[in-house]
Amino acid sequence: MGCNAVPGNRVSDVAEQSWASSPATRRAMQGNRSRDTKPEMALRRALHARGLRYRVCARPLAELRRKVDIVFRPSRVAVEVYGCFWHGCPQHHRRPTANNAYWHSKITRNSDRDSALRQELERAGWLLVVVWEHDDMEEAARRIVGVVEGRRK
Repeated sequence: MGCNAVPGNRVSDVAEQSWASSPATRRAMQGNRSRDTKPEMALRRALHARGLRYRVCARPLAELRRKVDIVFRPSRVAVEVYGCFWHGCPQHHRRPTANNAYWHSKITRNSDRDSALRQELERAGWLLVVVWEHDDMEEAARRIVGVVEGRRK
């Protein structure tokens, strides 16, 4: 029995208490990574190939409870790689039909949290660069290199 298993709980019992519409959906969503996603790794490889060094999954500000995907501390640039589903991409996001109210609320909370992070960073003199998972990572890396080098001067 795993460390999170509860004796007597069946998969159907867990699904009834969950936000997921089915046990299969629950397993699929739990399998999503919070870091080291394919788009994030592609961007990091492109940045590294261009000679930039950075912190991964780090707090840009000590008092900030949130971590950012990529942090360039000397130039005070933070980079977030947003997933189209989780962050409500204006081009690609489609709300699921199952548990529609839950997902609408969840994506709204994520968007609010993203806005709060941007405000906190800007208040502290940082620049937040957002890259969407559907963006061309080579082009995004070129843009980030320009921003980082421009802020170093």
